[in-house]
Amino acid sequence: MQDAHGWRLEESIGSGTIIDPDGTILTCAHVVADFQSTKAVVRGKVSVTLQDGREFEGVVLNADRHSDIAVVKIKSKTPLPAARLGSSSRLQPGDWVVALGCPLSLQNTVTAGIVSCVDRKSSDLGLGGLRREYLQTDCAINQGNSGGPLVNLDGEIIGVNVMKVRNADGLSFAVPIDSVVKIVDNFKRNGRVVRPWLGLKMLDLNPMIISQLKEKSSTFPDVRKGVLVPMVTPGSPAEQAGFRPGDVVVEFGGRPVESIKEIIDIMGDKVGVPFKVLVKRANNVTATLTVIPEEADASR
Repeated sequence: MQDAHGWRLEESIGSGTIIDPDGTILTCAHVVADFQSTKAVVRGKVSVTLQDGREFEGVVLNADRHSDIAVVKIKSKTPLPAARLGSSSRLQPGDWVVALGCPLSLQNTVTAGIVSCVDRKSSDLGLGGLRREYLQTDCAINQGNSGGPLVNLDGEIIGVNVMKVRNADGLSFAVPIDSVVKIVDNFKRNGRVVRPWLGLKMLDLNPMIISQLKEKSSTFPDVRKGVLVPMVTPGSPAEQAGFRPGDVVVEFGGRPVESIKEIIDIMGDKVGVPFKVLVKRANNVTATLTVIPEEADASR
């Protein structure tokens, strides 16, 4: 990396994948950017070695601390081979996957395993900050694998390997490629990832949870699906819109919803845009609210 005082060497190694013949490389942010400092290092320089032994100076175009995804660019006189992107939404637990990378500086290492979970929440892993979802696999992942691709049996990238649980075998995690594609699109449009923030703690409902909530309170609304709001952050856009703890969101932006992911997908990167929300409250009271998301602060 290069700072105001010249070149300095950072002891960091990771993997990456060329996703465009022009030399665009997908990797992890913690591999190529110094997030220990108060400001993220963007446009920093990194050394890139390809599988065929060629070495390039790479430029960090974008790095997102929250998702741990970064894009690096190298310049080659000839077009480079690029990997195909798949769809992580088609994955199911039990599907076979392959992890590629250079763990412990051992290039061209391949490990295989199965998908254990397709939507492991960041809160399940004790990670704070904004909500994230990961693919959980039992592929062997070690230092140096970070940023490498998780690939299906058709040779398509379906995730980016980001971490493993220390002292635990068979617990490795990757960012789903569908999420990565949205992050890269945000990089291109906004120069950063824009995430709308409502100030709601939310919980996906299913028949078992609904039955349990009805047992606890006879006033719980008659719903078959939706998203429960257990808590509203004081001073947030949601509180200003009139959300209350106990509300069940059944429609968001004019579309029926039954999961938090659907709400996040509907909002996309729209900040400052009003959304109509239909909620059901105790004793089946229905309310229509208008909420205007703010841009999320990852430190919240």
